[in-house]
Amino acid sequence: MSRVVILGAGISGHTAAAYARKWLGRDDTVTVVSPEETYNWIPSNIWVGVGLMTPGQVTFPLAPVYERRGIEFRQAWGREIHPDGDTAHPGPYVVIETASGQAEKVPYDFLINATGPRLRFDMTEGLGPDRNSLSVCTPGHAVQAAAALDEAVERMRRGQRQRFLVGVGHGTSTCEGAAFEYVVNLEFELRARKVRDKAEIVWITNEYELGDFGMAGMHLKRGGYVVPSSLFTESLFAERGIDWITRAHVSKVDKDRVHYETLDGAQREQEFDFAMLLPPFSGVGLRAYGRDGGDITDRLFLPNGFMRVDADYTAKPPGQWAAGDWPRTYQSPAYPNIFAAGIAFAPPHAISTPHTSPNGTLIAPAPPRTGMPSAEIGKAVAASVADMARGAAGPTRSASMAEMGAACVASAGAHLLTGTAASMTVYPIVPDYSRYPLYGRDLSRTFGEIGLAGHWIKILLHHMFLYKARLRPGWALIPE
Repeated sequence: MSRVVILGAGISGHTAAAYARKWLGRDDTVTVVSPEETYNWIPSNIWVGVGLMTPGQVTFPLAPVYERRGIEFRQAWGREIHPDGDTAHPGPYVVIETASGQAEKVPYDFLINATGPRLRFDMTEGLGPDRNSLSVCTPGHAVQAAAALDEAVERMRRGQRQRFLVGVGHGTSTCEGAAFEYVVNLEFELRARKVRDKAEIVWITNEYELGDFGMAGMHLKRGGYVVPSSLFTESLFAERGIDWITRAHVSKVDKDRVHYETLDGAQREQEFDFAMLLPPFSGVGLRAYGRDGGDITDRLFLPNGFMRVDADYTAKPPGQWAAGDWPRTYQSPAYPNIFAAGIAFAPPHAISTPHTSPNGTLIAPAPPRTGMPSAEIGKAVAASVADMARGAAGPTRSASMAEMGAACVASAGAHLLTGTAASMTVYPIVPDYSRYPLYGRDLSRTFGEIGLAGHWIKILLHHMFLYKARLRPGWALIPE
């Protein structure tokens, strides 16, 4: 009998739990530990944030789903990993903390860390829903954003002009794609509510060029030409009257303005009436301890809190980065029965070239690891764990972001007849210049289109992936 414990029930953790339960034996156990009682389909939070969906349409309770599928669910926080046990408990275990503050030991034979990110609003003074800006990172945050939007619309209907600032709130933030979806949905919604003429919309980002999205952008074949995604994004923003500020590090958020530094070292301000700014991420702060109680956190984690896996963490200049630096199996090099999945694993380096201002400020998007890649990694890790539980000597499946492609449908306005979405594929996610010397990617498998059909696909994916996440009949037939 093998005991598999999964910390986290986001896209990666939930996917790993579902497949682990499917592939493991009847006597094996799967336990999921998560502080959240619900599953959140995060890609649709942007629709909650403009008032087109409710939290109930993007979440569902986890406990009934897990009970039906034979997965134990513990609503708690993962706090400590004891991979060697201790004198009182010889086997490996994790320490969890329940809502009542009770600490409990949960033993494991295999551990999958899928804890996702800690939202680091604290890294920018004044950033966050409890301070001076809004977010769509959680359903609760998105509801606040929708309410603030309603208030802004009412002011515009009374004749007041409003400035909307959307983007990222720190020079090292990731998830520019989610902020991009929000800004174009916001613009669409203001047109739908017939107040667009009273609104100024500004995009603020740490990207060197528009359309970078933390993955060094991409190149697309269009009309016989190869064009960069920066041109695609600039055209979309220009068409919709959205201004932009690139190469920016937001250092402070006041109630009516942000203070930011640009890559040339200049210190600037941008006033706003409404600001939705996404934070940078770090690991959640798991600690690790040896058998004697000594702290061994640095054996399992990098200083940013993300878990070390089978990546090449050797410090290299960007010109020496290689696709082979990226992990394939997500196994801990220190403990072969521990894996990380989704955002919880530590990337070896950025994908986009980092830049530093004359003041020493790093302004560079962190690499995205959400959505489809997270699910693919969770599935691969679950397969390896199931095979190792049956006697395999090591991981049997791989899911390198330098060897996989990804598809993304980014909403650009939700309406059955007039909505649009940008449908994009990229292969591979991490550029591989040894295989594709010109652009780092296979242009026959990398493309982007925008139109109404993409919106219909986006709606279909919303319902299809929530069906899959509820582990309904045939769920495993739906691709990640």
